[in-house]
Amino acid sequence: MFGFKKNKECVLYSPVNGKTISLEEVPDKVFASKMMGDGIAFELNDGNLYAPCDGELTMVAHTFHAYGFKARNGAEILIHVGLDTVNLNGQGFICVKEKGSKVSVGELIAKVDLDFMKEKGINLITPMVITNSADYKFHCIEPNKVVHAKDDKVIYFE
Repeated sequence: MFGFKKNKECVLYSPVNGKTISLEEVPDKVFASKMMGDGIAFELNDGNLYAPCDGELTMVAHTFHAYGFKARNGAEILIHVGLDTVNLNGQGFICVKEKGSKVSVGELIAKVDLDFMKEKGINLITPMVITNSADYKFHCIEPNKVVHAKDDKVIYFE
């Protein structure tokens, strides 16, 4: 009657260039078991991380390995670049946006030094989860798809 219901229509675009992986295949039980939320993961082809949606950059980890977004439909998105990257204490990352920034799909958020990550033996599988996924119906594209940041839709809200 008053229109308080959230508009849940939204899509999330790939935040990276790479290949999709099912979240269950991520070799980290916190993400694979969906304890942080449901979503999708990626194998990176390059070191650029882009905004997956129009909205706000709500969280930048002090170690620059994780980023939180709030989409216009209220979905809260976490992108965790690589596994065990928190232990690098920010080394190998350059963040180009500040917490609280309004962002548009495809806007550059951070850069990752892939050579440095290889030297350190870091697994760069990058999960993207919707931390408040219980509030939404959505589906992800299938795994093993090559995706291009800014161009390819990877999560569709219903």
